[in-house]
Amino acid sequence: MMNRKTTQIMGILNITPDSFSDGGLLNNLEAVERQVDKMIAAGVDVFDVGGESTRPFAEPVSEQEELDRVIPVIELLRKKTAIPVSIDTTKAFVAREALAAGADIINDISALRHDPNMVKVVKNCKGPVIIMHMKGTPRDMQIDPHYDDVVGEISAFFRKRIDWLQANGIDRERVVLDPGIGFGKTVEHNLAILRNIREFKKLECSVLVGHSRKAFIGRILDIEVEKRDCATAILSYHCILGGADILRVHDVELTKQAVRLFDHLHVA
Repeated sequence: MMNRKTTQIMGILNITPDSFSDGGLLNNLEAVERQVDKMIAAGVDVFDVGGESTRPFAEPVSEQEELDRVIPVIELLRKKTAIPVSIDTTKAFVAREALAAGADIINDISALRHDPNMVKVVKNCKGPVIIMHMKGTPRDMQIDPHYDDVVGEISAFFRKRIDWLQANGIDRERVVLDPGIGFGKTVEHNLAILRNIREFKKLECSVLVGHSRKAFIGRILDIEVEKRDCATAILSYHCILGGADILRVHDVELTKQAVRLFDHLHVA
């Protein structure tokens, strides 16, 4: 039996018209509130709010448009619950305003490389910072991505970013690593990451896996995005077995079932 804390479930709130899975579904606060209530009832541990799509070939949006999308949602969450809120952004100004509105965590898919001012925002924030590995940008990341050793290269990238963060006054204990499933990776790259989650745990940071409904599931199983939640839950169980600390998912209820089953089988 394993003596470990329960894996945390991060519920995705995409406040965008063009996200790959649920773009346009949360297009008003009433729809957002219904989804929030559903996630709370299912046992969500963290909300991740994003106002800019990061699907392959997505175009960036302005700071103001992103703020207009996410700030009302964060304010709604703060009125309803004390559950931690993550802001999914690469823009320092958006992150700063989100924190002022009540967000607790910064989730930057660029690993603080997109905006040179982001490190200052993170340094002044007491909560965790999630850094992700991505080859290129959402606009070009899926154009023939290549690695000689995908797990080794991602690990090396994280070591450099952790060193850089520490040199800028951000404690290692605050850093969460996201290997970036689907962000500049082929199906085989994604599978290699999932087989080797424990390699990233060697970096002595928490590890987040964002595999939910991703295209590689559809390519392997030949199923459309709206039918991928069961497969996502199966992969969630695999990720927990591999040592993942946080699972970033669309369907909180199915993921919670995977976590509970794992805990009953393996946790002392």
